[in-house]
Amino acid sequence: MPKRVLIRGARLVDPGAEFDGVTDVLVEDELVAAVGDGLAAPSGAEVIEGDGLVLAPGLVDLHAHFREPGFEHKETVETGSRAAAAGGYTAVCAMPNTDPVADNLSVILEVRALADKAGLCDVFPAGAITKGLAGEALAEIGEMAEAGVKLFTDDGHSVQSSRVMRLALEYGKAFDIIICQHAQDEGLTEGWQMHEGHYSAMLGLVGYPAEAEEITAAREIALARLTGGRLHLTHLSAAGSVAAVRAGKAKGVRVTADVTPHHLALLDADLVDYDTNLKMNPPLRTEEHRAALRSGLADGTIDVVATDHAPHAPEEKEVEFDQSPTGTTGLETALAVVLTELVEPGLLPLSDAVARLSTVPASILGLEEHGGPVLAGRPANLVVFDPAAAWTVGERGYQSMGRNSAFHGRALHGRVLHSLLRGTFTVRDGEPTR
Repeated sequence: MPKRVLIRGARLVDPGAEFDGVTDVLVEDELVAAVGDGLAAPSGAEVIEGDGLVLAPGLVDLHAHFREPGFEHKETVETGSRAAAAGGYTAVCAMPNTDPVADNLSVILEVRALADKAGLCDVFPAGAITKGLAGEALAEIGEMAEAGVKLFTDDGHSVQSSRVMRLALEYGKAFDIIICQHAQDEGLTEGWQMHEGHYSAMLGLVGYPAEAEEITAAREIALARLTGGRLHLTHLSAAGSVAAVRAGKAKGVRVTADVTPHHLALLDADLVDYDTNLKMNPPLRTEEHRAALRSGLADGTIDVVATDHAPHAPEEKEVEFDQSPTGTTGLETALAVVLTELVEPGLLPLSDAVARLSTVPASILGLEEHGGPVLAGRPANLVVFDPAAAWTVGERGYQSMGRNSAFHGRALHGRVLHSLLRGTFTVRDGEPTR
């Protein structure tokens, strides 16, 4: 007998189908079987009453660190996938700064195999731009691209050489892949601890000026215009970077960009207590920069909200601020942060939030099974969440091995109740199914 689930009377927010309204959705086996009002529950179907709930395409993350292979004390593909499912994600792009680095096909295949074994979300490993993330010789981009890798980045490092970036964009154009840059001029950020400004001076910490990002972002956009390659700028944090992307798009440059929930919600002023969970790269910046990020997301200059999920072992974060590694977890909180900080105050419509978290990132990566539209015959990759549910981050623990959430102890609204990967529950009633 086929598996059947009827989600009755939920608000379906489906940017891919340009639909936002209350309806029923019937899932049979791996597919959406029907969408419409008053659907009858087939024999043996599980019925989810959706009154007050939102049903949407499963979320898609363009930027997460699953750490495996090499750093299993921080996270594994399985635990990262569980955290993703708990946050409503059905697809994640995993960064290549593992050990060994994912600069060749064998590491890519290993990560895929680990994800398939976990079976909790689809994991699409990114490939490195350069061998060993050293910023010098190009990695085996062609071989990885032919095996289906869509995105290449040295994230964790920033490619400093204009020549290497030009070559990567030109090479990438031949395979229609995305070259993704963490924009940071390392000559301007040596020894940095936080955003350079009033609070860095007050706290006695070495600063990372916004210009270090803005200069590199502008360079990459110029190189993308020169080469015609596809460029993605990840975790933007600076107003000048947003302006550069906006200008680049106006000139027809093939550039997209993402921003993290923590850069949309938090400020450098929040570091006055030296909380290492708030130390990330790029750093939290001022209200001026946060406002530019929010405006850029609202007007479409910034295409995507991506988590930059970066788990660390507890002992690595429980140190002096200047000794702590950078990074915060994000998969389990991203949706709720966007709902609380942007949707509830009216800064972003819910349909746009779903688009930025699901439909658009799926489109950028060319993931036909993800991001909707939610139509009969399509894969049932779905999330059901209660937008009004209040909860405190960390009160029920974490599915990730990382406990280093920038939002630990904060009250948020919006809780994921159910995640379905090709019709199978990976989260049911708020709890992972395995």
